[in-house]
Amino acid sequence: MFATAFLDIPALKGASGTVTLPGSKSISNRVLLLSALCQGTTVVHDLLDSDDTRVMLAALRQLGCGVNVQGTTVTITGLGGQLKHHDAIEFFMGNAGTAMRPLTAALAVLGGDFTLKGVPRMHERPIGDLVDALRLLGCSIDYLGNDGFPPLRIGQPSLKLDAPIQVRGDVSSQFLTALLMALPLAAKTQDIVIEVVGELISKPYIDITLNLLARYGIAVKRGGWQRFTIPQGCSYQSPGTIHVEADASSASYFIALGAVAEGNSSNGSTGDGIRIQGVGADSIQGDIRFIDAAAQMGAKITSGPNWLEIKRGAWPLKGITLDCNHIPDAAMTLAVMALYADGPTTLRNIASWRVKETDRIVAMATECRKLGATVEEGPDWITVHPLQEHQWQSASIHTYDDHRVAMCFSLAAFNADQVPVRIEDPKCVAKTFPDYFEALFSVSHANTQDIPVICIDGPTASGKGTLASHLAQALGYHYLDSGALYRVTAYAALKAQLSLETNDEARIAELARTLPVRFEGETVWLGSEDVSDAIRSEQAGMNASKVSVLPAVRTSLVALQHSFQRLPGLLADGRDMGTVIFPHAPLKVFLTASAAQRAERRHKQLISKGISTTLEILRADLEARDARDSSRSVAPLKAAQDAYQLDNSSLSIEASVEHVLACWQAKRPF
Repeated sequence: MFATAFLDIPALKGASGTVTLPGSKSISNRVLLLSALCQGTTVVHDLLDSDDTRVMLAALRQLGCGVNVQGTTVTITGLGGQLKHHDAIEFFMGNAGTAMRPLTAALAVLGGDFTLKGVPRMHERPIGDLVDALRLLGCSIDYLGNDGFPPLRIGQPSLKLDAPIQVRGDVSSQFLTALLMALPLAAKTQDIVIEVVGELISKPYIDITLNLLARYGIAVKRGGWQRFTIPQGCSYQSPGTIHVEADASSASYFIALGAVAEGNSSNGSTGDGIRIQGVGADSIQGDIRFIDAAAQMGAKITSGPNWLEIKRGAWPLKGITLDCNHIPDAAMTLAVMALYADGPTTLRNIASWRVKETDRIVAMATECRKLGATVEEGPDWITVHPLQEHQWQSASIHTYDDHRVAMCFSLAAFNADQVPVRIEDPKCVAKTFPDYFEALFSVSHANTQDIPVICIDGPTASGKGTLASHLAQALGYHYLDSGALYRVTAYAALKAQLSLETNDEARIAELARTLPVRFEGETVWLGSEDVSDAIRSEQAGMNASKVSVLPAVRTSLVALQHSFQRLPGLLADGRDMGTVIFPHAPLKVFLTASAAQRAERRHKQLISKGISTTLEILRADLEARDARDSSRSVAPLKAAQDAYQLDNSSLSIEASVEHVLACWQAKRPF
């Protein structure tokens, strides 16, 4: 997951390949609570690992459920409809509506001394209609802040079950879902009837709830979409094992990706288009009907029992007018697809957008306008006009702590004008799809010249490796320590029982061409082996010098270094990154420090490793090495003509990072 302050997505050219989706948030949290209300044990497979599910799991542990997490398989030992803990409990629900609403209803029916609160945005999301319905039932619920909104205090109920329980359906379907999941706990001696007041929005989410209730032994009788009857004497029965479908809402981004991006196999995949694993057209989730809207706009879609394949069809896409009540979450993706259409797209019946993680109508309109689009909006609708070539603008997309805003607008990077897009606070996708951007980049490709590279060159012990790794972490970029590549090559060659001489030059070069090396911070991996310490010895340095003079090895390693230029960008440090390897990099930094300062830094490093030396010896050695490196016939140490020169003799690592970030920001179009 990208935990950076922002993520710059370069202009993307096309996409092809396979994406396996995480589990559905809606199904995951429903299944967790239903499993907790059962007697016995339920094994849940393919559970979504996200902020929202972690909130629910934490709450279930507080209630006394047995919770055993093994990757995406979670074993829940249920409560059998009876609470184990009756002491006052305070639950923190974050911004997880799929946890807050149903848990409120279940706890209110069971009774106790509970406080439920969340992040500030949760305290702005309405819950009054659910509370009103529960109070009519005889539940004890008090507002601890503004009426109609969390936080809430729940006490002991005096249940009254004779009259139908009325709940509004035109604000959020989660209110009805919460009642449907909680009221079987009270239906011991009589039927319980729920009546929906007004039009029920997001009906497909109620279908999910009813489907899952049936899996847990609760057969709700439905009278249209206005009347629901929970039968007398019903009780939750564990299904034993249950699998969570992949998230159909998350599928919408990759369905849209297949529709807007040129298919291409240049990223190593076979064939064109996008294949989505984990969900098919027969999904129980209403948002799967997004495929119909995408097809209406021009996408070519084929489907199997657990997969979808999408290719670009009509181009440009076709502008549509659509009632989106049946796909409220996925419909946001249509607003970005509309930017690629041949005419305006109007999305109607989306009033529920205003009470989600943010006011999504305002958010989508505001951010589309940043990209250059004309947008009109109303109480429950939005119209987005497409952008033509030469109309796209680079934009920094504010994400409002809303995962769907971040994921939607990543698709704007496929624009006709090949301008980049910045996504602010990319970690907000953790709510439902923590690895979304990694999945996006795994199937997307860009022109090489559009993938940014920042080069950090400089003399030995100038701190370039530390600076580069910190910058890579701050920007979410890949990291290349070019000096370590020669050390790793020598290490791998010796491990393969090769000599570091000219007689094995061809074999070492072949080995270097596909060296499975990667850098994570200051850790160096060779395949699954951490070689960080092994390659940093004095002997490893001498071995690196031996292989560095072999021309065929150097040629192989130049190609390997170029392969590190991958989405979303690269931080490369070394001696010749900006002068030889990446001469067209948009930012080159030549980092230096006085020989005295560098000797002091090296002295501290060696002393910490138990290696005895003196400052005088180290300084003389560094000055001699500077002279050798500067006078090399191949790739000598020197600053590129357009390099930003930074003397960090008196700067902390943090200050050096800030200097370079400021320089980089000045070159960005945002």
